[in-house]
Amino acid sequence: MLYLLFAPLAEDLQLANLFRYITFRTGGALMTAMLIAFIFGKPMIGWLRRKQGKGQPIRAEGIERHVVEKAGTPTMGGFLILLGVMVGTLLWADLSNPYVWIVIFVTAGFGVIGFIDDYLKVTKQTTAGFGGRFKLVGEFAIALVAVIWATHTARALGVDAGVETSIAVPFFKDLMINIGPLFFVFGCIVIVGSGNAVNMTDGLDGLAIVPVMIAAATFGVIAYVVGRVDFAEYLQVHYTAGAGEILIFCGALIGAGIGFLWWNAPPAMVFMGDTGSLSLGGALGTIAVAIKHELVLAIVGGLFVLELVSVMVQVASFKLTGKRVFRMAPIHHHFEKKGWAEPTIVIRFWIIAVILALIGLATLKLR
Repeated sequence: MLYLLFAPLAEDLQLANLFRYITFRTGGALMTAMLIAFIFGKPMIGWLRRKQGKGQPIRAEGIERHVVEKAGTPTMGGFLILLGVMVGTLLWADLSNPYVWIVIFVTAGFGVIGFIDDYLKVTKQTTAGFGGRFKLVGEFAIALVAVIWATHTARALGVDAGVETSIAVPFFKDLMINIGPLFFVFGCIVIVGSGNAVNMTDGLDGLAIVPVMIAAATFGVIAYVVGRVDFAEYLQVHYTAGAGEILIFCGALIGAGIGFLWWNAPPAMVFMGDTGSLSLGGALGTIAVAIKHELVLAIVGGLFVLELVSVMVQVASFKLTGKRVFRMAPIHHHFEKKGWAEPTIVIRFWIIAVILALIGLATLKLR
């Protein structure tokens, strides 16, 4: 919004010229979102606590100490993150850029699904929430709209023929595999899978939000690079016109994440809930599809993939053999069962997220 207001005045006002720079507006979005989370965090948590009463239900068959230590903690803290992200993005991004609206669409849509899930859990005091099938149908419907929108945008902005339905292969220069109409299915799987993977990771205080911020920072850099002709040519990656504006959204997400972590740090005063985890994961998946780095998301978000796969392996193993591979899934609970302290698990997972992000960034140069 500020970009549309001040950019036309850039020739007359030296200060207004700053709004032409994506990096300046990213800093503005980050600070705006962070301040919103800091300022509105305490009153929002208080309001959620009054409305929810007993807070988020804790699984009786889960970690024993969670029933005592985490009982009564309010959920839906994702509202705080979404508030910061939306205000920061809408205030500082170029709202004429379709990629901005695509990411906002998925973030908001997945946030609504997550809210319904959280609402049912809190009001019925059950961990069941929204039916799994209905949840997935809603997620895939939103994802399909986003993928169609993104491919249409890529064509409209003049990408090379076939690139909009191609998959870029990490570590190989100029290697893109055009899968045609199958890309719409693939893109939906990336977005929905990312949303649910982050959702699975959100089980300990601060565990999900920091890797999300790390992934957002990584994809913000990649979006900025592929959105500039000079950088894209130097690093020999495909150029995606307009993709650089996604960096503004990533900056807002990082700022909101920092503010939320202030209240979510152990012992957490609020949980993000599905309202936050689904929307943030969906946003990361959408960004990956928009900038044509879907496979890099599997590297940068490897921690989320590990959490999701651990659940899938556990369920499959138990159904087929009656035995469990892990003491408990997702895998962070496995380490709790082994006696690891919660801060130890969280910090070590953060370290893994940083390492994976660096590998993801390395794909830009190694291609």
